[in-house]
Amino acid sequence: AAPGAVAVAEASAGDATIRTRRYDVSISYDNYWRSPRIWLFGFNESGVPLQTEETFEDIISDYRERTVTIDPHPHTGVPHASVHPCQHAATMKRIVENIMDGGGEAPRADEYLFVFLKFIQSVVPTIDYDFTMQVEGRRA
Repeated sequence: AAPGAVAVAEASAGDATIRTRRYDVSISYDNYWRSPRIWLFGFNESGVPLQTEETFEDIISDYRERTVTIDPHPHTGVPHASVHPCQHAATMKRIVENIMDGGGEAPRADEYLFVFLKFIQSVVPTIDYDFTMQVEGRRA
């Protein structure tokens, strides 16, 4: 599958074709939580927008309809899957501290976005955002 695409179940037992989905990803700033908020809008292989149930197939079940909800995008009003930002700041602080405890440097502002997307990937593991930067922290 191409970067940004999500591989889903094969069409049938005899069909070796892997169907892919793609997501438009946007990030807004949530003024209430003082944190970035990520928005996902999915399309199937034919470019047709995904239904809510199809989008939730790509989200870890523990996060469906709790951490990830369907909300109107703040700039378009169109319903998008949204990863709620209530824990983003605390989680990102722990990730950066972990990197520094492991001997790394705090990420620069431009690197912070990639670290944030890697954190979001733990909620939506079927989406590959980036293969250009590796993030390492302390080893347990």
